[in-house]
Amino acid sequence: MGIVKEFKEFALRGNVVDMAVGIIIGAAFGKIVSSLVGDVLMPPIGKLLGDVNFADKFICLGGGSYPSLAAAKAAGATVIAYGAFISAVIDFVIVAVCVFLIVKAMNTLKRRLEHAPATAPTTKECPYCLSVIPIRAMRCAHCTSDLNPRNVQRND
Repeated sequence: MGIVKEFKEFALRGNVVDMAVGIIIGAAFGKIVSSLVGDVLMPPIGKLLGDVNFADKFICLGGGSYPSLAAAKAAGATVIAYGAFISAVIDFVIVAVCVFLIVKAMNTLKRRLEHAPATAPTTKECPYCLSVIPIRAMRCAHCTSDLNPRNVQRND
């Protein structure tokens, strides 16, 4: 029973939930980037390079000639699918740049928040009864002591 309780405490911590949300969003973002690379970026690049379809670029290691990567794989040929590798590298670079920009933005925001000017206090503590009173008070509302700075004598 102890392990179930321990797991529940672990799973319900804020950091674990945040991490799970990040992983789910990251997986969805990865699919979007893969589609961007395969369906939007690679076709124009292939067109510029003379109607090259990168998804179908491969080297057959066992000899033989196949019209497509799918045909080579269906025949059980050993292939190096370098077109798919190029697409994966472009996917990685795009995701890495996006993560870098997000981390950079978060660090900038964190620095701004850390160096933000502190707000001026609006209350103070009465040196006699230790009650919280407005900062501009000249007499304590709780113990009625005179708080004029010239008259306050503290025994700290």
